[in-house]
Amino acid sequence: MKKTVILLTSAALMFATAAGTISAKPGNTPPGKTSNAASSKGPKEKEIRNEEPQTEEAEASDTTSKEEDQVKDSTSTETENTNDNSTDKVDSKNKGHKGLLNAIQNVEDKPAGAVLANILLTEYAAELTDEQQKQLEAIIEKDKALEAAAGMLETNGSVTDAVYLQEEAIQANFKNLDLYKTMGKLYEKAGKKNGVKLYVNGEASDAEPFVKKGNTYVPFRAIAEALEAEVIWNPEKRSITVTKDGVSIQLLVGSKTATVNGKKVSLDAPATVTKGNTYVPVRFISEALNATVKWESESQTVVVYEEEAYR
Repeated sequence: MKKTVILLTSAALMFATAAGTISAKPGNTPPGKTSNAASSKGPKEKEIRNEEPQTEEAEASDTTSKEEDQVKDSTSTETENTNDNSTDKVDSKNKGHKGLLNAIQNVEDKPAGAVLANILLTEYAAELTDEQQKQLEAIIEKDKALEAAAGMLETNGSVTDAVYLQEEAIQANFKNLDLYKTMGKLYEKAGKKNGVKLYVNGEASDAEPFVKKGNTYVPFRAIAEALEAEVIWNPEKRSITVTKDGVSIQLLVGSKTATVNGKKVSLDAPATVTKGNTYVPVRFISEALNATVKWESESQTVVVYEEEAYR
């Protein structure tokens, strides 16, 4: 968690620095100004822009304070004339949410943006339009925020750190297959092997799946244990028994038939042992362990998850 916070902070600083650098380029002469006039203001403007990322929160606070002062002045007048305290409170709330909406425009793609968005949605929902609510909900979606931060790190050349944050994004929303596409591209850029990959409830597995004669095989024991099932291997019978939530599954290596609670179930292909792991056709996982199995073709990733784990 600490590493994630550090990387998010680094990404935010990269973004702020890049914004300041672009705005300070010599060629950015404002319309109606000569290049000399623009250049004379350049250093001062650059100094101001460089200070903006450090003072965004203070400016937002000042804006809110000023608006609150205005509200107090206006409400005191209204109180003297009408003695309507309820109107004063409504007006103050409206002013407060407008100040936060203005402030969030400067930090919506940073961690602070998610904090402000959450405050607006929880405290000022009645004052927001449907479109504003949708925009704020998008800001606080953790997976998108982490993926955006990973993208900034990648652009800056920190591919290893980008991979770390992308893994955090997958764990935040492991049902989003687009996140695995991005991870595949990061793996390729980082020089990692591009074989078939496996994720169970958002966690990457060390045991890699493989494709044989048109069937995708996945490591049965690794998936079962990741789904918190009890696994027992019988070397004499070359069988594996898995128990989870009252369901007992027995599988024989080399057989196309498994037993689930005493009933025979056919496999697309026989179970096999590779590198010390028992592999089964991927469809058997969904049938036997009641898990959802998805295939993301672009990154060649097998995605296995339980609906209960997502909630």
